[in-house]
Amino acid sequence: MDEADRAELRARADQGDRDAIDELVEHAAEQGDTAELRRLADAGSSDAVDELVQLAAERGDVAELRRLADLGYPDAVDQLIESAAELGDLGELQRLADAGNRAAAEQLAELTAE
Repeated sequence: MDEADRAELRARADQGDRDAIDELVEHAAEQGDTAELRRLADAGSSDAVDELVQLAAERGDVAELRRLADLGYPDAVDQLIESAAELGDLGELQRLADAGNRAAAEQLAELTAE
């Protein structure tokens, strides 16, 4: 997809064309284009959010997972907890637990009991 095609899809997406949004999300996900996925997520695309979470998890991008989790996306929170537990990041688990996340508190208790 060249820049002219992308510009046309963006214009259609901005007008609410669901097919254009889906194409942009798919292309951005295939290319690993986090900037485009963020733009689409900010415009309300839950598919773009899902792709961002998946991409961040695959890349081990804890900062992006944290950003999405802090915006209230449950899948990002779950993935952040999983990543923090795998990495033994007690600080991140504590931060999430302090914010009221039970799953993070349970993971933290498990890890500190070992």
